[in-house]
Amino acid sequence: MRPLQYGVTCYERELIQPGYVLFAPAGGSEVFLIGERGDVAHQWRLPGKLGNYGQLLENGNLLVTTKAGGGPKLAAGGGRILELDPHGEIVWEHTDLFQHHDLNPTPNGNVLYLAWELVTSAETRVKGGIPGSDHRDGGVYEDLLREVDRDGKIVWEWKLKDHFPYDKYPLRATTNRHEFAHGNACHVQADGNVLVSFRQIDLAILVNRQTGEIDWEMQDRGWGGQHDCQRLDNGNIILFANGSEQPSPEHSRILEIDPASKEVVWQYKGKPAITFFSPRVSGVHRMPNGNTVICEGMHGRIFEVTQAGDIVWEYISPFYNAVPMIGTTNQMFRARKYTKGDPRLNRLLEN
Repeated sequence: MRPLQYGVTCYERELIQPGYVLFAPAGGSEVFLIGERGDVAHQWRLPGKLGNYGQLLENGNLLVTTKAGGGPKLAAGGGRILELDPHGEIVWEHTDLFQHHDLNPTPNGNVLYLAWELVTSAETRVKGGIPGSDHRDGGVYEDLLREVDRDGKIVWEWKLKDHFPYDKYPLRATTNRHEFAHGNACHVQADGNVLVSFRQIDLAILVNRQTGEIDWEMQDRGWGGQHDCQRLDNGNIILFANGSEQPSPEHSRILEIDPASKEVVWQYKGKPAITFFSPRVSGVHRMPNGNTVICEGMHGRIFEVTQAGDIVWEYISPFYNAVPMIGTTNQMFRARKYTKGDPRLNRLLEN
């Protein structure tokens, strides 16, 4: 059922973090930057179908993926990484048919992204899942991290098969074995280490870039296939806990976790809980004023809440596209809010 109202449905001007929201409708070829009233402040037309989402670089250009085609037949593949100027002109690109889900700039100006590699059935150490459900290509597509420089040269790689404790984290019994472990976020830290989210095993890890070791890990089946885990300025971890495949009534939550104690120190959920639920995709973004911007991706909904959990801004996307296996939808993978005065906005708001 489609919502009765689109655009901005709630706007508490004195309580929001002033700024602009960037999002990309799934299945389309456009990226939008909208203002507080829902007006389109800037728009990019992509040279191809969207991969997953886009983000602004420090120079105000857009880093985004489009679908290259020809890669593995798995969900959320991209393959073509682009840097576009405010006019939509390509200033840099890199093609990797195995790229999927997330990507982020590194402190030295390179780009790090998630990719797949096919590990044959004879070689893989993946545990659990549905017996006999390996991929028809003859194995399991496993995740890796790959960093490339401006010349497209691979300067760093981290592979699950070289470092991962497979025995410790089996797939759910109801999950196909064709992919392990469905990485969906790879946030680069200031020190170069990488925080990674694996949806299919409800796991977040911190990869040490220098040693390749896993410096921190946390698993919670109650997350229900989390997305967009990232480290806040206070050192805590925030993530979108989708809440799928739960024995109790399913609902999503936003969790802020102390990484040392692994205790939840703040959370948001719907009132009542079942009114907030996106079993897949989705994201979260903490603002300087303490508010939290939430992307309830499967419903095309972006909203902002205070620390007390009050909704002070809400936007329902009116942009619908056809998405394979889903149908016509206003779904989006993730959204980001940039505060007023952020220098990344300067060139965009002038054009």
